[in-house]
Amino acid sequence: MNVLKFGGTSVGNAANIRKVVEIISQSEEKKIIVLSAMSGVTNLLVNLHKASVDGNDAEISEALQAIKVKHFEAIDSLFTNSQSASEAMVQIDQYLADLRELALGDIRPSLYAEIVTYGETMLTYLFSKYLDQQQIENVLLDAKEFMYVGSVENPDVNAVGARLKPVLNRKPSTLYITQGFVCLDDKGNIETLKRGGSDFSATIIGAAVGAGEVQIWTDIDGLHNNDPRFVQETRPIEHLTYNEAAELAYFGAKILHPQTVAPVIDKDIPVWLKNTFEPQAAGTKISNEHHNRGLKAISAKDGITAIRIRSNRMLGAHGFLKTIFEVFDRYETSIDMITTSEVAISLTIDDNRNLKAIVTELSVIAEITVEQEHSIICIVGENLIEDHESYKAFSLLDKLPVRMISYGGSNNNISLLVPTKEKVKTLQYLNAQLFRLEGALV
Repeated sequence: MNVLKFGGTSVGNAANIRKVVEIISQSEEKKIIVLSAMSGVTNLLVNLHKASVDGNDAEISEALQAIKVKHFEAIDSLFTNSQSASEAMVQIDQYLADLRELALGDIRPSLYAEIVTYGETMLTYLFSKYLDQQQIENVLLDAKEFMYVGSVENPDVNAVGARLKPVLNRKPSTLYITQGFVCLDDKGNIETLKRGGSDFSATIIGAAVGAGEVQIWTDIDGLHNNDPRFVQETRPIEHLTYNEAAELAYFGAKILHPQTVAPVIDKDIPVWLKNTFEPQAAGTKISNEHHNRGLKAISAKDGITAIRIRSNRMLGAHGFLKTIFEVFDRYETSIDMITTSEVAISLTIDDNRNLKAIVTELSVIAEITVEQEHSIICIVGENLIEDHESYKAFSLLDKLPVRMISYGGSNNNISLLVPTKEKVKTLQYLNAQLFRLEGALV
């Protein structure tokens, strides 16, 4: 059994849905299809939740109408059978009525997840219904029956498998359709795997059923060696190790959710990144295979805040670092980069929600300087640190506005902190200098 995930762009309209059906019909092996909401729908649902919290009835109606129009347009184009089209419209109207009831009801912590996951519910229903019209046998699964992940940060794959396998046995088929993004926490409340989390859903499900492979289909032909939005003449990478892919995803590669590869590493299940609109393209294979070492790719992560903690008196004191890290732990704020000197610690975070409180606490024990609007540039490759050519990257630093460097924390990553306004220029310069020779630092 394979698991195939298709993102919002891949199912963004009727024409694209037909492309997806064509792709999944190419082979007869047993498969589970994990789908995102139609592109733009999750944003509309986020707006709906905000309107609900604000008590703005007009904006609630506006968001619901926009969602209805998008799905009805798809129904009009997809369904040639008038009865099937009518049934689909009735069901979408029922989902919208349910959403209106949620939006006008009580505000509770789980409301956001309850609302925003409806996009996947509606799309998977339409997709399954369209397959029925095309006489393609399929079973629609409700992810809320089995996606009991417990902790979103560390999902319990075995618990998911224990619930999913009986469902598959009870409903035998060669083709299953289910929702990405949605899950349940350790209390059974509806939760999300965060934006872009359908990738994560696919690998959790793949690991849970022991899939042969997981395929993630999007609108680009694999993971590129730099960001094609900002850099010309990038190229897709044929092979990445799990570690390389994890570094690139965490540090900004938009094609992949940061936690995607974690569930499948121990089970050695390969992950393919493929292009829905160029299915013949090779794409990128992520696995334990080592094809070549050294530089592979560059990515960038925005929204970074640098915090400098200076204390002549306490830096070398026993327990000082522990005190600092406990502050970030209390506010559930992760640290991306960290460097130390004799009298100061510099670190970065990508979540500013509790920045003011963190700075207030740290100011009691040290002098604090905060710099916002920075980006982390991540240079990634298997055993990059040990590669005899890697030192040449540092010869380029006199041309770059680098504020921090992280080297040696991982064998596969050199990270540079630069002002976000200099990010594009930095990516372009590094691309020109580091990829002049194929696959090597020069």
